[in-house]
Amino acid sequence: MKAFMDDNFLLHTKTAQYLYHEHAKIMPIYDFHSHLPVEDIANNINFDNIGQAWLAGDHYKWRLMRTNGIPEQFCTGNATDYEKFQKWAETVPKTIRNPLYHWTHLELRRYFNIEDLLNPTTCKTIYDHCSNLLKTPEYSIKNLVDGMNVKLICTTNDPIDSLEFHKKIKNDGYEVKILPTFRPDKAMNVEDNVSFMNYIHQLGEISEMTIENFSSLIEAIDIRHKYFHDNGCRIADHGVDQLHAKEYSDQDIEIIIHKILSNKELSDIEISKFKSAFLHEVGRLNHKRGWVQQFHIGALRNVNTRLYNKLGPDIGCDTIGDYNMSENMAKFLDHLDQSNELAKTVLYNLNPRDNELFASMIGNFQDGTFPGKIQFGPSWWFLDNIEGIKKQINSLSTLGLLYHFIGMTTDSRSFLSFPRHEYFRRILCNIVGNDIEKGEIPADMNLLGEMIENICYNNAANYFKM
Repeated sequence: MKAFMDDNFLLHTKTAQYLYHEHAKIMPIYDFHSHLPVEDIANNINFDNIGQAWLAGDHYKWRLMRTNGIPEQFCTGNATDYEKFQKWAETVPKTIRNPLYHWTHLELRRYFNIEDLLNPTTCKTIYDHCSNLLKTPEYSIKNLVDGMNVKLICTTNDPIDSLEFHKKIKNDGYEVKILPTFRPDKAMNVEDNVSFMNYIHQLGEISEMTIENFSSLIEAIDIRHKYFHDNGCRIADHGVDQLHAKEYSDQDIEIIIHKILSNKELSDIEISKFKSAFLHEVGRLNHKRGWVQQFHIGALRNVNTRLYNKLGPDIGCDTIGDYNMSENMAKFLDHLDQSNELAKTVLYNLNPRDNELFASMIGNFQDGTFPGKIQFGPSWWFLDNIEGIKKQINSLSTLGLLYHFIGMTTDSRSFLSFPRHEYFRRILCNIVGNDIEKGEIPADMNLLGEMIENICYNNAANYFKM
């Protein structure tokens, strides 16, 4: 019987162990997608305690705590940080086989050198030990990042963001690159007219122009796109249920936006046409400035109306959507490709049944200009677990080139989440190591060691070029 989470955790063969310890483990982290609050990095804050660091904003944990029968006051409510941590400690032993069981104990080990399992008995000791450390200068946010050998973090930012904290970080001379990502979702979410109009007003103000039609909307987006570019941004990101690719004319879109500005309700077809036009125009901007565009596809969001009305979005009430992906995805990519305006593109899938669909789709639009120009993005959200990571790697390997894969990202709101890269790397090395041990691929350690190092860091650094 193996010990839990020893040095060879998730590494089931000698070859896997070699690949991880000699190649994967030594590579820095290039975290090209996260939701980390950049203000906290700029101010180099210290957390008051481990409850604040772990549970504030972490909808992954809230979701499991609710499932464990924990009342809302201990998730998002007014309970103290320690009371919330106690409830998480009650929940952790019951998360066996959920990735949060592994993540929780990886984080305790990598940041705090704690090998005890978190449960109600160890709760107080672990809370006090971690909280005392987090208050020290050595555990400021920048030191937490530095301790994980992170070289780059991309945050997720709305076009109206001033980027003042990114500027401060750069001016302060911080060695880790902290760069913004351009996420214009609110500028195309026309389902809620009131919210959309409020947003358009803000976008017009910061762009110093009046938005009165579709062309002026795209002009404002272009102004902010350039502003982000001038401040180091090289990635656009879109969170969409699916890629929209309805046929439309310029006249169609102007009629639709006139209806929006006149506070008239849109049909489903009109909404899809508007989103099709918007995504196409932003795609053209991404190509013009040499950016990478990311599409996080397939979430069905805010399905619990009661909690959404009470708490808003991003509170653990989203789920895997059940959409028809193939035709719209092909049309969207093809429309940009026809005019030679298809930027480097990363497609993230959320429904595991569509892995082969995504992995085969990217091959249609590789054009020889850059290795792996169109990427099947790493396992995301509900698929960020052992089986999800395996399935994504297997689909990409069999239908594309694993060698050029850009690897993992945290997609996290927590500064303690960087061991997720280790988790991914161990799984990757185990897959390759098993294939070698079974004689399915040659034991060419120079080639495979290079491939592992590339997937862990080099490919992403070369792909995004930031």
